[in-house]
Amino acid sequence: MKNDFWDPSKEHCAVITGASSGIGAEFARLLGAKGCFLILSGRNEEALEKLRKEIGKDNCVIIPADLSNPKSCIDLYARSRKYSPDILINNAGFGLYGEFTETSLSKELEMIDVNVKAVHILFKLFLKDFTKNNRGYILNVASTAGLLPGPLMSTYYSTKSYVIRQTQAVFEELRRRKSPVHVSVLCPGPVSTEFNTRAGIEGFMKGITPKYCAAYTLSKMKQNKLMIIPTAKMQLAMAAVKIAPVCLACAVSYTLQSGKKRID
Repeated sequence: MKNDFWDPSKEHCAVITGASSGIGAEFARLLGAKGCFLILSGRNEEALEKLRKEIGKDNCVIIPADLSNPKSCIDLYARSRKYSPDILINNAGFGLYGEFTETSLSKELEMIDVNVKAVHILFKLFLKDFTKNNRGYILNVASTAGLLPGPLMSTYYSTKSYVIRQTQAVFEELRRRKSPVHVSVLCPGPVSTEFNTRAGIEGFMKGITPKYCAAYTLSKMKQNKLMIIPTAKMQLAMAAVKIAPVCLACAVSYTLQSGKKRID
């Protein structure tokens, strides 16, 4: 059965987490422009309300939520169901910089709750509905970090690896069932967002814009692409990682990370 994600004859509703800024906000703008009804979630209620006014109050609702709490994830899902969503942009997440022995355990556990548990819960709950309805699209936002060893950001890299492998596995399950529901995972390199500030670093690599990242991703989602890596440069870099010895990949990754400046 053909996936109807871009079928203009059907009404679409998208749930977007981490929508208050960065890539999430750009997904909201682009999908809103395509006529999707939007359910926007994030911690910053003021930023969400501002985005809602920009897009149009009649075209979206906001559900502020702290997704580090599993109950908030389940509540977001339950409150979204009445709008019959068929798109999930599973975007919420954050990072933390520093050596593993020095970083905050509480922050790392919070990161695991948001980057892994929340993504997992929402992925599972919405996917079960989408498969029952034989319609839907889910994008899990990971990072090229998930394809690399991550000295100096080991917990963050590990959480994104989980998201990639989970999405790949579910993709194959759906393919075997010939399901019209499609899943993708976004693995961008550096993106110019508030990510570095929250992670406590200043990056030295210039990132792509959130708008470019979101637009590129939507074009690949239309093609039912599983792995989405914006820019040819990052695609080549990830291809090189696949054939590089692990120790070399670790050393290169450490060198790149150590070039960042920590801000406290």
